[in-house]
Amino acid sequence: MHAENPWWVDREAISKSYTALQPRAYLELFFPLVSDASVHRAVVLLGPRRVGKTVMIHHSIRKLIQSNVPASRILYCSIDSPIYNGLTFDDILQEYTAITGIDFDEEQVYVFFDEIQYLKDWERHLKSLVDLRSSIKFCVSGSAAAALKLKSQESGAGRFTDFLLPPLTFYEYLILSKEEDLVVAKPETHRDSVDYICKDIDRLNEAFVDYINFGGYPEIALSPELQKNPARFIKSDIIDKVLLRDLPSLYGIQDIQELNYLFTTLAFNSANEVSLESLAKSSGVAKNTIKRYIEYLEAAFLIRTVHRVDRNAKRFKRANFFKVYLTNPSIRSALFAPIGGEDEAMGDLVETAIYAQWFHSDTTRLHYARWSNGEVDMVYLGPDQRVRWTVETKWSDRYYEKPGELKSLCSFCHTNNIDSATVTTITHNGYKRFKNIGLTYRSASLHAYALGANLIWNMHPKHDEFLNKASDRKQDRSLDVD
Repeated sequence: MHAENPWWVDREAISKSYTALQPRAYLELFFPLVSDASVHRAVVLLGPRRVGKTVMIHHSIRKLIQSNVPASRILYCSIDSPIYNGLTFDDILQEYTAITGIDFDEEQVYVFFDEIQYLKDWERHLKSLVDLRSSIKFCVSGSAAAALKLKSQESGAGRFTDFLLPPLTFYEYLILSKEEDLVVAKPETHRDSVDYICKDIDRLNEAFVDYINFGGYPEIALSPELQKNPARFIKSDIIDKVLLRDLPSLYGIQDIQELNYLFTTLAFNSANEVSLESLAKSSGVAKNTIKRYIEYLEAAFLIRTVHRVDRNAKRFKRANFFKVYLTNPSIRSALFAPIGGEDEAMGDLVETAIYAQWFHSDTTRLHYARWSNGEVDMVYLGPDQRVRWTVETKWSDRYYEKPGELKSLCSFCHTNNIDSATVTTITHNGYKRFKNIGLTYRSASLHAYALGANLIWNMHPKHDEFLNKASDRKQDRSLDVD
C-alpha cells in the first residue's frame, strides 16, 4: 500500500510516469464527479482498454492534493495486485486505517479501486459500502469495460455514476501531438459552440490521417516506435484481450473463432450498411447468435451500431439494416494496414472518425437515412423525432464545386423542411446556397476537431470560462487562413 500511495510520505511523490503525461481534456469533466463528496454516489470509470483510465485517476489524485485534501486521506489500490487476493473491500479499508490512523467513519476519505473486475461481486460490495460509509467517496475503474458497464447498470441504480472515457478525440490528439495551434477559434464565438479556422489545411489533414491510423490510444499516438507496428499494440494488447478474455468470461462465449470472424468482418466494413441476414449468410452463424455477438462487442466499446431512417426520417419497425462503426478508426489500421489519404478506404474511415467524436455523448439520436435511390450519412433526431440537422461526410472537394450532385441530401432536406446541412470536404471551407438550402462546407479534419472540442466543453462545469479562453485564442486577422 505504501508503494501504491507514495503521497502519504511525500505529497509530491506521485509517479513521474503519470504526472509527466499531458492530462486528457476529459479530466475536466471527470474530476468534479470525483471531488464532490456532497454527492453520495460512487463513480464508475468506464472505457475501452488502454485509453488512459489509470492515468486519469492519478491526475485526479494530484488535483485533490493540490486542492488541499490531506494526502493521507487518499487511498489508491490496483486490485489486480496479488497482495489483495482474497481480501474484501472492508479488509482493504481496515488495513488502510491500520497504516494511516485515518478513521474513515469520521473523516472524509477518497478511495480509488483500479482494475475492480478482479474482486468478485464488486458491485454488490460497493453498493453496500456506499450506503454504509457516507464519509468515503469511492471511484472504481477497470479494463473489462463490458463487465463494468453491465454490473454497474444492474446493481448500482441510484448509487453509481458511470463516466465513459472514450478513445482520443482528434481535438485531444492535436493537443497531445503539440499541434493544437493548427486550429484557432473564430472571432465570433457563440454561446453553445465555438467555430474554428484552420491555419494550414494540408498539415491538419496530414495529422488527421495520422489520427485515423494511430490516434485512438494515447500510448501509440505519442510513440513513433509503436506506430511502426500498431498491430502488436492494438491487436494483441487490446482487441485480443477483449475477444479472448473479457467477453468469454462475462458472457460464457464458447466459439471465440466465430466471434473473432464477425468482429473482423465488421471492422473491415466500418461505416457500411449491413444486415443480420447478410452476416448470417456469409458466416454460417444463426442470426440470433450474431445479434448477441454484436451486443457483446458494443458493450465492450469496440463498435457502435447506428440505425436507419427512411426519406421522411421515420424509423423502421424492424431494424433489418444498420451501420456498424468502430469506436476508433485506428482499430481497422491495426487489423489490416495503415492507409494513406488517397486510399480507397479513406472515405469510410473519415466517416468512422467523425462518428467516433460522438463516442462520449448519447448517440441514440444519431441515425443515417437510406431509401430506394438515396442516402444521407448522419441524421440527428430531436426528442420529438424531428430532424435537427444533417451531415454528409465526404472525403472529396468535388461537391464544393458541384453542389448539384448532392441530390440525396437536398431531397432529404426538402422532405423534412430542413433549410441547412453540413458537407465535409478535404480542403474547402465555405458556405453556399443551393435550391434554398444553406450548405456549410467544412474540411473533414476541421469538422472532427470542432466536434471533439465542443462536445467536451459544452459539458464542462466552467463552460463560460472556456468560451472566454477560446475567444482569447481567436484568429489573428493578419494570418493567411483558409
